[in-house]
Amino acid sequence: MNFPTIPHESNVVSINVGGRIFQTTKQTLTLAGTNSLFSQLATESTRFVDRDPDLFSVLLYILRAGNLPSRSRAFDIRDLINESRYYGIESFLIDSLSNSSQFEPFDLRKSRILQLNGRDSPSTISPTTIGGGIHVAHGSKITSFDWSLRQKSTVLTNFSAVDSLLEISPGVLAAGATDFPGLQIIDLQNDGFVRTTLNWENVTRSSSTVQAIGSSSEFLFTSFESSRRNSNSIMVYDLSSLLPVSEIDHCEIYGSDIDSAIPSTKLRWIQSYNLLMVSGSHTSPSGVNGHIRFWDVRSRNMVWEIKETQDCFSDVTVSDNLSAVFKVGVSSGEVFYTDLRSLGATDPWFFLGEEKKRSLNERREGFGCKIESYGNHVFCSKGSGIELWSEVITGLVGNASRDVLEERVFRKNSFGKLADSGENKITGLVFGGNRMFVTRKDQQSIEVWQSPSRGILM
Repeated sequence: MNFPTIPHESNVVSINVGGRIFQTTKQTLTLAGTNSLFSQLATESTRFVDRDPDLFSVLLYILRAGNLPSRSRAFDIRDLINESRYYGIESFLIDSLSNSSQFEPFDLRKSRILQLNGRDSPSTISPTTIGGGIHVAHGSKITSFDWSLRQKSTVLTNFSAVDSLLEISPGVLAAGATDFPGLQIIDLQNDGFVRTTLNWENVTRSSSTVQAIGSSSEFLFTSFESSRRNSNSIMVYDLSSLLPVSEIDHCEIYGSDIDSAIPSTKLRWIQSYNLLMVSGSHTSPSGVNGHIRFWDVRSRNMVWEIKETQDCFSDVTVSDNLSAVFKVGVSSGEVFYTDLRSLGATDPWFFLGEEKKRSLNERREGFGCKIESYGNHVFCSKGSGIELWSEVITGLVGNASRDVLEERVFRKNSFGKLADSGENKITGLVFGGNRMFVTRKDQQSIEVWQSPSRGILM
């Protein structure tokens, strides 16, 4: 066995916290940063701190391991927050609580209900870029909860209702509506001040409304539709300067060309492929039609398109980790996937589940269902419950089996409530850090789901 080298005696530090002696190294203490009390303790000759030793042990563990110990469940989060601020390492606590590696999908529990002021239900939600907080649009207001979910602030917007919302940097939101022109960049640190409004100059010179927002590490993407609904496009902006970079997926409607009339209502960046997935659907007397397109933003070329006619998607998402696109069919209510490595396939969709249960009917079993991916898992709402889909790796070790283009195996787990339980229907799913946020129809609140096996429940 290889035992760790014992540090030189001069490098070992003994600290008396509330009468209990802790031993660590100067290197561990200095990890906390020069402005922290931990760093000061590394240089002082007398090291006594009149604080709670049990809380100190949790914070010291975070410095050593980068995550929370299992025993932290015994503490109130408010005590840990206050203690981390005293020692000057609140950012370390935030990282340990919001680390996506701490997300355990098979053991999710509803840990908290975040109540909203007013009578409006959430129209859209967006996680914070860091820290595991959440922004919630309800009516003309946007309410933001910090990483601890215990401090909230509300700003009033110019919109009657916000339909699209995305945090593009800490404290800065991009917001838009389908009935109000322009994409507004809102500064939450300045009481909701609108820094600027981005518009699309369409051919008819009419105003344009926002249908969807997305982003990558470099770009901000916005799907616009003209107020006359006879043209639509996706604008690409530099994320730092917010200056326009290019325009893609521009469609002008001519005659009865229904496909051109469908604006994209969901934008997702695929980092490993450097592609933007855009999707939109339309309901007509003949049924539901839609498109899923993949754009190379730099060359402004569309590299692949799926035209949806039979069992068009109710919602669609993409998983970079799984190299796949997933949809829930509006007619069947079932989940399908297509492999990103087989772009261009004539019949791209593989059905997940038991084929004998698959059916197409006019009841539209999948209407209103939501589907999102997070990590190596896919979550699909069904009524008031949620299906969790995970890939089963067979034959080869690890992810090696994905190198072979063949039909893959996914396993389903269900949690939450059943469709006929009486619980309100799920209207939104988003993920941030180690949390899942859920909204329901006619509920003026947001559910927070976490795993009790991974640290504290907030």
